[in-house]
Amino acid sequence: MTGETDLRTLLSGMRPELNPGRYVFTMAEGGVPSGVSPVVTVAEQEGLTLVVSQADADAAGMAYDYVAGWITLRVHSALDAVGLTAAVARALADAGLSCNVVAGFHHDHLFVPYEHAEQALEVLRRLSGTAG
Repeated sequence: MTGETDLRTLLSGMRPELNPGRYVFTMAEGGVPSGVSPVVTVAEQEGLTLVVSQADADAAGMAYDYVAGWITLRVHSALDAVGLTAAVARALADAGLSCNVVAGFHHDHLFVPYEHAEQALEVLRRLSGTAG
């Protein structure tokens, strides 16, 4: 199934959705610890980065500094679409919000400071023209 590439269609159809919970970025040596279910893994030269629920990290004794809210853009964006990440990052930056973006096969996922997740969601709704 081919994803959308038209930027206007992507922006108007984003349907940003805040996933429940708190998420953290942490490192794992020797693989994913038992009982931990990552939502993202990234193999870097320095080690394995995991994005996991804060509860999983706490239970496994994993260190972290950044607690995030996880927003999924529900539009099916093509991996070669141009401009969506830039537009989203610009809108959030203009609101003074940091954003860590991960692209999945079907959707883009944004990790924003947990305490500002609702504000980020509203910024994205305004960007898509669907603000309530």
